[in-house]
Amino acid sequence: MKASKLKILYGESNAEAQAATAGAFEQAGHTVEKALGRKAVEAAFSKGTFDLVVLGPTLSRNDRHHLPYAVKKVQAKVSVLVMHADGSRHPYVDACTDTGASVENVLARIEAMKIAGTAPMAAGAAAGR
Repeated sequence: MKASKLKILYGESNAEAQAATAGAFEQAGHTVEKALGRKAVEAAFSKGTFDLVVLGPTLSRNDRHHLPYAVKKVQAKVSVLVMHADGSRHPYVDACTDTGASVENVLARIEAMKIAGTAPMAAGAAAGR
């Protein structure tokens, strides 16, 4: 059983890195809106709603730290995944991946997240589906 497909806002500062990872998200069946740089990420989540905001490793450390606050201020229920960070101590980050995590690892992390309106694989399996 696959998790529900998500509407993802994916922010990076490097278009090449973004294209590769966004393609993997789309191959997994998710809808992806790409934003290059902090201002583009802020503009996108201010205009639209998303199930998940992914902040990629090419964003500055400062952006990966401050954007989760900004996202949650506008859309409190949206989930935030930060790549290349230790978000376990960040109150506005729902999940994070370690530096250098593979795209497969990121997709597995997304599948395991408890995102509003979705049924992760583990939850479906536990329910006997």
